[in-house]
Amino acid sequence: MAVGEAALKQARGIALATPLALLGGAYIGQYAFHLFPCEMCWWQRYAHFAALALAVLAFVVPTGKRSFVWLAALAIAVSAVIGGFHAGVEYHWWEGFTACTTSVTAKGGDPLDAIMNAPLIRCDAAQWELFGISLAGWNFLFSGVAALAVVLLLGRSAKGTA
Repeated sequence: MAVGEAALKQARGIALATPLALLGGAYIGQYAFHLFPCEMCWWQRYAHFAALALAVLAFVVPTGKRSFVWLAALAIAVSAVIGGFHAGVEYHWWEGFTACTTSVTAKGGDPLDAIMNAPLIRCDAAQWELFGISLAGWNFLFSGVAALAVVLLLGRSAKGTA
């Protein structure tokens, strides 16, 4: 296997594994540990949903693999930027542009009761930290490193094919 081909394969793997792992962790946190997402958490998830779809396309579509991996890296980088901004809001380094938000689902019950009993999730308060870093901060770190790794591998894959 040529150097360029191996680098592209690694880039595709990282582009797929990163949103899978981070979204998986987010949903485990939400459903197993009741760490409900705020509005900015959802923004980070949306970028990872896009990255995941693009990375899957890089494996499925026979042509244009590099383009899909580049776009997946961009989506992962967008999630990193949002995560960095969100972490700054949580640490009160700057003010966010959203009010406190909540997700409400009535599920066949009384909608007013669902609204009144829904958890209020603030964007400016970290629900969980590890080593003083919030989940948004960890997303910033992991997504930023992953996006950089994918871009570097794509650069190596282009040099290996020239």
